[in-house]
Amino acid sequence: MGARKKNAPRRGSLGYSPRKRAARLVPRVKTWPDPELGRPQLLAFLGYKAGMTHAYMVEDRPGSPLKGKEVFVPVTVVETPPVYVLAVRGYAYDPNRGLYSVGEAWVEPPKELELERKIATLGGFDADKKLKQIEEKLQNLREIRAIIATQPKLVGGLSKKKPDILEVKIGGTKDIGEIFDYAKKILGSQVSIRDVFQPGQLVDVIAVTRGKGFQGPVKRWGIKELPRWHKHRKGSRRTGARSHGRGTWWEIPQAGQMGYHRRTEYNKRILMIDGDGSKITPAGGFLHYGVVRSEYAVLAGSIPGVPKRPIVLRWPVRVPSWFYDLGDKIQPTITYISLLSKQGN
Repeated sequence: MGARKKNAPRRGSLGYSPRKRAARLVPRVKTWPDPELGRPQLLAFLGYKAGMTHAYMVEDRPGSPLKGKEVFVPVTVVETPPVYVLAVRGYAYDPNRGLYSVGEAWVEPPKELELERKIATLGGFDADKKLKQIEEKLQNLREIRAIIATQPKLVGGLSKKKPDILEVKIGGTKDIGEIFDYAKKILGSQVSIRDVFQPGQLVDVIAVTRGKGFQGPVKRWGIKELPRWHKHRKGSRRTGARSHGRGTWWEIPQAGQMGYHRRTEYNKRILMIDGDGSKITPAGGFLHYGVVRSEYAVLAGSIPGVPKRPIVLRWPVRVPSWFYDLGDKIQPTITYISLLSKQGN
Protein backbone atom coordinates (compact mmCIF):
# COMPACT_ATOMS: atom_id res chain seq x y z
CA MET A 1 0.00 0.00 0.00
CA GLY A 2 1.21 3.48 -0.81
CA ALA A 3 1.38 6.37 1.57
CA ARG A 4 -1.87 8.16 2.42
CA LYS A 5 -2.56 11.29 0.43
CA LYS A 6 -1.74 14.35 2.52
CA ASN A 7 -3.26 17.08 0.35
CA ALA A 8 -6.59 17.65 -1.36
CA PRO A 9 -8.28 20.28 -3.55
CA ARG A 10 -9.57 23.40 -1.86
CA ARG A 11 -13.19 22.97 -0.71
CA GLY A 12 -15.48 25.97 -1.04
CA SER A 13 -14.81 29.35 -2.61
CA LEU A 14 -13.05 32.05 -0.64
CA GLY A 15 -14.54 34.71 -2.88
CA TYR A 16 -17.44 35.35 -0.52
CA SER A 17 -15.42 35.43 2.69
CA PRO A 18 -16.16 36.37 5.37
CA ARG A 19 -19.43 34.47 5.28
CA LYS A 20 -21.35 36.55 7.76
CA ARG A 21 -24.96 37.59 8.11
CA ALA A 22 -26.25 40.32 5.82
CA ALA A 23 -26.25 43.79 7.34
CA ARG A 24 -29.78 44.59 6.15
CA LEU A 25 -32.75 42.69 4.77
CA VAL A 26 -33.21 45.14 1.88
CA PRO A 27 -29.79 45.02 0.16
CA ARG A 28 -28.09 48.22 -0.88
CA VAL A 29 -27.12 48.34 -4.56
CA LYS A 30 -23.34 48.80 -4.76
CA THR A 31 -22.87 48.95 -8.56
CA TRP A 32 -25.04 50.75 -11.08
CA PRO A 33 -25.02 50.17 -14.87
CA ASP A 34 -24.94 52.99 -17.38
CA PRO A 35 -27.38 52.00 -20.15
CA GLU A 36 -27.99 54.39 -23.02
CA LEU A 37 -31.78 54.33 -23.36
CA GLY A 38 -32.35 57.79 -24.81
CA ARG A 39 -34.66 58.65 -21.91
CA PRO A 40 -34.26 58.92 -18.13
CA GLN A 41 -35.77 56.29 -15.85
CA LEU A 42 -35.18 54.36 -12.64
CA LEU A 43 -32.55 51.63 -12.91
CA ALA A 44 -33.97 49.31 -10.26
CA PHE A 45 -37.23 48.19 -8.69
CA LEU A 46 -38.20 46.55 -5.40
CA GLY A 47 -40.59 43.62 -5.05
CA TYR A 48 -41.34 40.56 -2.93
CA LYS A 49 -40.71 36.93 -3.75
CA ALA A 50 -43.93 34.93 -4.02
CA GLY A 51 -42.73 31.47 -5.05
CA MET A 52 -41.94 29.17 -7.96
CA THR A 53 -43.84 27.25 -10.58
CA HIS A 54 -43.02 26.07 -14.11
CA ALA A 55 -43.90 27.12 -17.62
CA TYR A 56 -43.36 26.20 -21.26
CA MET A 57 -42.00 28.76 -23.68
CA VAL A 58 -40.69 28.85 -27.24
CA GLU A 59 -36.90 28.80 -27.17
CA ASP A 60 -35.66 31.96 -28.90
CA ARG A 61 -32.03 32.09 -27.83
CA PRO A 62 -29.81 32.40 -30.92
CA GLY A 63 -27.60 29.36 -31.47
CA SER A 64 -29.66 27.06 -29.28
CA PRO A 65 -30.25 23.57 -30.76
CA LEU A 66 -33.83 23.82 -29.45
CA LYS A 67 -34.58 27.18 -31.04
CA GLY A 68 -38.20 27.38 -32.17
CA LYS A 69 -39.29 24.47 -29.96
CA GLU A 70 -41.18 24.41 -26.68
CA VAL A 71 -38.93 24.06 -23.64
CA PHE A 72 -39.64 23.52 -19.95
CA VAL A 73 -38.62 26.48 -17.79
CA PRO A 74 -38.78 26.79 -13.98
CA VAL A 75 -39.97 30.31 -13.13
CA THR A 76 -40.04 32.53 -10.06
CA VAL A 77 -42.84 35.02 -9.39
CA VAL A 78 -41.95 38.37 -7.81
CA GLU A 79 -44.88 40.57 -6.78
CA THR A 80 -44.08 44.18 -7.64
CA PRO A 81 -46.76 46.70 -6.63
CA PRO A 82 -46.12 50.35 -7.59
CA VAL A 83 -43.50 52.13 -5.51
CA TYR A 84 -43.86 55.63 -4.07
CA VAL A 85 -41.06 58.16 -4.72
CA LEU A 86 -40.32 59.82 -1.37
CA ALA A 87 -37.25 61.90 -2.19
CA VAL A 88 -34.69 62.97 -4.76
CA ARG A 89 -31.01 63.20 -3.85
CA GLY A 90 -28.16 64.75 -5.84
CA TYR A 91 -24.55 63.53 -5.75
CA ALA A 92 -21.34 65.26 -6.77
CA TYR A 93 -17.95 63.61 -7.16
CA ASP A 94 -14.61 64.36 -5.58
CA PRO A 95 -11.48 62.30 -6.34
CA ASN A 96 -10.56 62.17 -2.67
CA ARG A 97 -13.93 61.40 -1.11
CA GLY A 98 -15.87 59.84 -4.00
CA LEU A 99 -19.57 60.54 -4.39
CA TYR A 100 -21.07 62.84 -1.78
CA SER A 101 -24.56 64.23 -1.32
CA VAL A 102 -25.13 67.89 -2.17
CA GLY A 103 -28.82 68.07 -1.32
CA GLU A 104 -32.08 66.18 -1.16
CA ALA A 105 -35.75 67.02 -1.49
CA TRP A 106 -38.43 65.09 0.41
CA VAL A 107 -42.18 65.06 0.08
CA GLU A 108 -44.43 64.26 3.00
CA PRO A 109 -45.41 60.58 2.68
CA PRO A 110 -49.11 59.75 2.52
CA LYS A 111 -50.67 58.45 5.72
CA GLU A 112 -51.37 55.01 4.24
CA LEU A 113 -47.62 54.34 4.08
CA GLU A 114 -47.32 54.80 7.87
CA LEU A 115 -43.82 56.27 7.64
CA GLU A 116 -44.16 59.08 10.17
CA ARG A 117 -41.79 57.42 12.65
CA LYS A 118 -39.48 55.75 10.14
CA ILE A 119 -38.05 58.70 8.21
CA ALA A 120 -36.58 61.92 9.54
CA THR A 121 -35.40 64.81 7.36
CA LEU A 122 -33.20 67.69 8.43
CA GLY A 123 -34.85 70.21 6.11
CA GLY A 124 -38.47 69.16 6.43
CA PHE A 125 -40.78 68.46 3.52
CA ASP A 126 -40.40 71.71 1.55
CA ALA A 127 -39.68 69.94 -1.74
CA ASP A 128 -39.87 73.02 -3.99
CA LYS A 129 -37.26 74.90 -1.98
CA LYS A 130 -34.89 71.94 -1.86
CA LEU A 131 -35.29 71.22 -5.57
CA LYS A 132 -34.26 74.78 -6.38
CA GLN A 133 -31.16 74.38 -4.22
CA ILE A 134 -30.24 71.19 -6.08
CA GLU A 135 -30.89 72.83 -9.45
CA GLU A 136 -28.43 75.61 -8.60
CA LYS A 137 -25.71 72.96 -8.26
CA LEU A 138 -26.81 71.01 -11.33
CA GLN A 139 -23.54 71.53 -13.24
CA ASN A 140 -21.59 69.89 -10.42
CA LEU A 141 -23.82 66.82 -10.11
CA ARG A 142 -22.59 63.41 -11.17
CA GLU A 143 -25.69 61.38 -10.26
CA ILE A 144 -29.29 61.87 -9.20
CA ARG A 145 -31.02 59.16 -7.23
CA ALA A 146 -34.56 58.60 -6.03
CA ILE A 147 -35.58 57.17 -2.67
CA ILE A 148 -38.52 54.84 -3.18
CA ALA A 149 -40.84 53.07 -0.75
CA THR A 150 -42.83 49.91 -1.38
CA GLN A 151 -46.50 49.49 -0.57
CA PRO A 152 -46.79 46.22 1.38
CA LYS A 153 -50.53 46.69 1.89
CA LEU A 154 -51.02 46.02 -1.82
CA VAL A 155 -49.08 42.73 -1.65
CA GLY A 156 -51.21 39.64 -1.26
CA GLY A 157 -48.76 37.52 0.73
CA LEU A 158 -47.51 40.06 3.28
CA SER A 159 -48.92 40.91 6.67
CA LYS A 160 -46.54 43.76 7.49
CA LYS A 161 -47.51 47.40 7.00
CA LYS A 162 -44.19 49.25 7.11
CA PRO A 163 -42.74 49.90 3.65
CA ASP A 164 -39.21 48.97 2.66
CA ILE A 165 -37.06 51.86 1.44
CA LEU A 166 -34.42 51.75 -1.30
CA GLU A 167 -32.22 54.33 -3.01
CA VAL A 168 -32.28 53.94 -6.80
CA LYS A 169 -30.15 55.69 -9.38
CA ILE A 170 -31.88 57.51 -12.24
CA GLY A 171 -30.09 56.80 -15.52
CA GLY A 172 -30.66 56.04 -19.17
CA THR A 173 -29.12 59.22 -20.55
CA LYS A 174 -25.99 61.34 -20.13
CA ASP A 175 -27.91 64.63 -19.88
CA ILE A 176 -28.09 65.49 -16.18
CA GLY A 177 -30.71 68.14 -16.95
CA GLU A 178 -33.11 65.57 -18.41
CA ILE A 179 -32.53 63.33 -15.42
CA PHE A 180 -33.30 66.19 -13.03
CA ASP A 181 -36.51 67.06 -14.88
CA TYR A 182 -37.57 63.42 -14.72
CA ALA A 183 -36.77 63.30 -10.99
CA LYS A 184 -38.98 66.34 -10.37
CA LYS A 185 -41.76 64.71 -12.38
CA ILE A 186 -41.86 61.46 -10.42
CA LEU A 187 -41.24 62.99 -6.97
CA GLY A 188 -44.30 62.37 -4.82
CA SER A 189 -45.90 59.99 -7.33
CA GLN A 190 -46.08 56.26 -7.95
CA VAL A 191 -43.92 54.36 -10.42
CA SER A 192 -44.94 51.02 -11.89
CA ILE A 193 -42.62 48.19 -12.83
CA ARG A 194 -43.78 48.66 -16.43
CA ASP A 195 -42.08 52.07 -16.34
CA VAL A 196 -38.75 50.44 -15.48
CA PHE A 197 -38.64 47.03 -17.19
CA GLN A 198 -40.26 45.27 -20.11
CA PRO A 199 -40.90 41.56 -20.75
CA GLY A 200 -37.99 39.75 -22.35
CA GLN A 201 -35.17 41.87 -20.97
CA LEU A 202 -32.50 40.75 -18.52
CA VAL A 203 -32.20 41.91 -14.92
CA ASP A 204 -29.82 41.33 -12.04
CA VAL A 205 -31.42 40.02 -8.86
CA ILE A 206 -30.02 41.20 -5.52
CA ALA A 207 -31.37 39.57 -2.38
CA VAL A 208 -30.51 37.95 0.93
CA THR A 209 -30.33 34.17 0.77
CA ARG A 210 -32.15 31.68 2.97
CA GLY A 211 -30.59 31.52 6.44
CA LYS A 212 -29.35 28.15 7.71
CA GLY A 213 -27.90 29.23 11.04
CA PHE A 214 -24.63 28.04 12.59
CA GLN A 215 -23.24 25.05 10.68
CA GLY A 216 -20.11 22.94 10.81
CA PRO A 217 -17.32 22.90 8.20
CA VAL A 218 -18.55 19.76 6.42
CA LYS A 219 -21.88 21.31 5.48
CA ARG A 220 -20.66 24.91 5.29
CA TRP A 221 -17.58 24.34 3.13
CA GLY A 222 -18.06 20.85 1.69
CA ILE A 223 -14.91 19.35 3.18
CA LYS A 224 -14.48 15.60 3.43
CA GLU A 225 -15.33 13.86 6.70
CA LEU A 226 -12.51 11.76 8.14
CA PRO A 227 -13.01 7.98 8.35
CA ARG A 228 -14.74 6.95 11.54
CA TRP A 229 -11.83 4.78 12.59
CA HIS A 230 -9.25 7.50 12.07
CA LYS A 231 -8.73 10.03 14.87
CA HIS A 232 -12.19 9.38 16.14
CA ARG A 233 -11.22 10.60 19.57
CA LYS A 234 -10.42 14.03 18.12
CA GLY A 235 -13.52 14.15 15.94
CA SER A 236 -14.16 13.01 12.37
CA ARG A 237 -15.65 16.31 11.18
CA ARG A 238 -12.81 18.59 12.29
CA THR A 239 -10.39 20.34 9.95
CA GLY A 240 -7.17 20.15 11.93
CA ALA A 241 -6.81 23.92 11.70
CA ARG A 242 -3.29 25.29 11.82
CA SER A 243 -2.07 28.36 13.66
CA HIS A 244 0.51 30.94 12.65
CA GLY A 245 1.01 32.23 16.18
CA ARG A 246 -1.65 34.95 15.97
CA GLY A 247 -4.68 32.78 15.44
CA THR A 248 -6.03 30.29 12.94
CA TRP A 249 -5.50 30.88 9.23
CA TRP A 250 -8.57 32.51 7.77
CA GLU A 251 -8.42 30.19 4.75
CA ILE A 252 -9.07 27.13 6.93
CA PRO A 253 -12.72 25.98 6.65
CA GLN A 254 -14.38 26.43 10.02
CA ALA A 255 -17.85 26.41 11.49
CA GLY A 256 -19.95 29.56 11.44
CA GLN A 257 -22.92 31.33 9.93
CA MET A 258 -24.34 29.69 6.82
CA GLY A 259 -26.92 31.44 4.68
CA TYR A 260 -28.58 34.84 5.15
CA HIS A 261 -25.92 36.34 2.89
CA ARG A 262 -26.34 39.21 0.44
CA ARG A 263 -25.95 37.78 -3.06
CA THR A 264 -26.34 38.97 -6.66
CA GLU A 265 -27.47 36.71 -9.51
CA TYR A 266 -26.85 38.10 -12.96
CA ASN A 267 -28.93 38.09 -16.14
CA LYS A 268 -32.26 36.66 -15.08
CA ARG A 269 -34.74 37.06 -17.90
CA ILE A 270 -38.18 38.58 -17.35
CA LEU A 271 -40.66 36.35 -19.15
CA MET A 272 -43.86 38.20 -18.27
CA ILE A 273 -45.16 41.31 -16.49
CA ASP A 274 -48.85 41.37 -15.67
CA GLY A 275 -51.39 42.64 -13.18
CA ASP A 276 -53.83 39.70 -13.10
CA GLY A 277 -52.73 37.40 -10.30
CA SER A 278 -55.13 34.64 -11.34
CA LYS A 279 -52.91 33.92 -14.36
CA ILE A 280 -49.98 32.90 -12.16
CA THR A 281 -51.25 31.93 -8.68
CA PRO A 282 -51.43 28.12 -8.29
CA ALA A 283 -54.42 26.40 -6.74
CA GLY A 284 -54.33 27.06 -3.00
CA GLY A 285 -51.81 29.88 -3.39
CA PHE A 286 -48.03 29.86 -3.17
CA LEU A 287 -46.59 28.01 -0.20
CA HIS A 288 -45.85 30.32 2.74
CA TYR A 289 -47.10 33.27 0.70
CA GLY A 290 -50.64 33.03 -0.58
CA VAL A 291 -52.31 34.77 -3.50
CA VAL A 292 -50.73 37.34 -5.82
CA ARG A 293 -52.97 40.42 -5.87
CA SER A 294 -50.88 43.16 -7.44
CA GLU A 295 -48.57 43.55 -10.43
CA TYR A 296 -45.90 40.90 -10.75
CA ALA A 297 -42.90 39.85 -12.80
CA VAL A 298 -42.14 36.27 -13.84
CA LEU A 299 -38.41 35.48 -13.97
CA ALA A 300 -36.81 32.46 -15.62
CA GLY A 301 -35.01 30.25 -13.11
CA SER A 302 -34.59 30.54 -9.37
CA ILE A 303 -33.54 33.54 -7.29
CA PRO A 304 -32.13 33.88 -3.76
CA GLY A 305 -34.30 34.16 -0.68
CA VAL A 306 -37.42 32.71 0.86
CA PRO A 307 -41.03 33.72 0.11
CA LYS A 308 -41.94 37.26 1.26
CA ARG A 309 -38.30 38.38 1.06
CA PRO A 310 -37.58 41.81 -0.54
CA ILE A 311 -36.06 41.39 -4.00
CA VAL A 312 -34.14 44.13 -5.82
CA LEU A 313 -34.38 43.96 -9.61
CA ARG A 314 -31.62 46.01 -11.28
CA TRP A 315 -30.73 46.75 -14.87
CA PRO A 316 -27.95 44.29 -15.87
CA VAL A 317 -24.33 45.34 -15.52
CA ARG A 318 -22.87 42.69 -17.87
CA VAL A 319 -25.25 41.69 -20.64
CA PRO A 320 -24.25 38.51 -22.55
CA SER A 321 -23.64 38.72 -26.29
CA TRP A 322 -26.51 36.37 -27.20
CA PHE A 323 -29.04 38.87 -25.88
CA TYR A 324 -27.95 41.48 -28.42
CA ASP A 325 -28.48 38.91 -31.18
CA LEU A 326 -32.21 38.90 -30.36
CA GLY A 327 -32.52 42.42 -31.74
CA ASP A 328 -36.03 43.78 -31.32
CA LYS A 329 -37.54 40.31 -30.85
CA ILE A 330 -36.94 40.05 -27.10
CA GLN A 331 -40.60 39.43 -26.21
CA PRO A 332 -40.76 35.74 -25.17
CA THR A 333 -43.62 33.46 -26.19
CA ILE A 334 -45.09 31.56 -23.22
CA THR A 335 -47.38 28.70 -24.20
CA TYR A 336 -48.26 27.31 -20.76
CA ILE A 337 -47.97 28.26 -17.07
CA SER A 338 -48.62 25.63 -14.44
CA LEU A 339 -51.35 26.50 -11.92
CA LEU A 340 -51.21 23.12 -10.20
CA SER A 341 -51.31 23.15 -6.42
CA LYS A 342 -47.93 23.18 -4.66
CA GLN A 343 -49.40 22.09 -1.31
CA GLY A 344 -48.61 18.42 -1.78
CA ASN A 345 -45.14 18.85 -3.31
